[in-house]
Amino acid sequence: MGRLDEVDLSVRLSKEQGARQLAAAQERLVHLRLLLGGQIGPGEIGPPLLVLFEGWDASGKGGAIKRLVSPLDPRHVRVVQFAAPSHDEKRHHFLWRFWPTLPGWGGMAVLDRTWYGRVLVERVEGFAAESAWERAYSEIVDLETTLAAEGTIVVKFFLHLSPDEQLRRFEARAQDPYRAWKLTAEDWRNRDRRADYEAAIEEMLRRTESPVAPWHVVAAEDKRWARVDVVRTVVARVEAALRDRGVDADPPL
Repeated sequence: MGRLDEVDLSVRLSKEQGARQLAAAQERLVHLRLLLGGQIGPGEIGPPLLVLFEGWDASGKGGAIKRLVSPLDPRHVRVVQFAAPSHDEKRHHFLWRFWPTLPGWGGMAVLDRTWYGRVLVERVEGFAAESAWERAYSEIVDLETTLAAEGTIVVKFFLHLSPDEQLRRFEARAQDPYRAWKLTAEDWRNRDRRADYEAAIEEMLRRTESPVAPWHVVAAEDKRWARVDVVRTVVARVEAALRDRGVDADPPL
């Protein structure tokens, strides 16, 4: 049994519960984000905050990211989406294209798809040689360990949902003229290779877990639950990092 099998996909929040809990978590996040940015409290900028999102197609990454950043001042957070590398990017080491997006002290960045593409889609679809994606596990751990050593708070999410719920969302998108663009032939093809992707995901979770950059697998069957879980997890990780640094997370305003 793998880690994905251990996720309880039955968890749910009612509309009222979801709205109330999300608002409370977002309010706390705003406070912490302003504290990290030096806008409140002692006025000193805090450590960089880097939030990484991976997940199944239609697992709700975009909606979760929207709820994470919507209460924040857009000048204080950067959201970057990564697709397949361009021709020029392929001329460099696979991690090269991510460096310019990483946050500095006082900054926050959210990556929609990440360097984990090397050990997921590039592995499964054969876009990277086995020697390359095998080497990538240690390269990724080294990168995240280096970032954490410099002070970065690294928060990693994988949004998990069942194949039945994924199919329901695919079909709903196909019928919605304003969301049909999100659904591609590649999405349908990837569904047919779910077993291959599950194997790659399980190995990714196992081999890139570390004390400074642990994985948080989100039960994404219910979107309200997933969105609250994401914001709460980021809040908890920031609070823990500040405590470790001896910083009072609740200074007088």
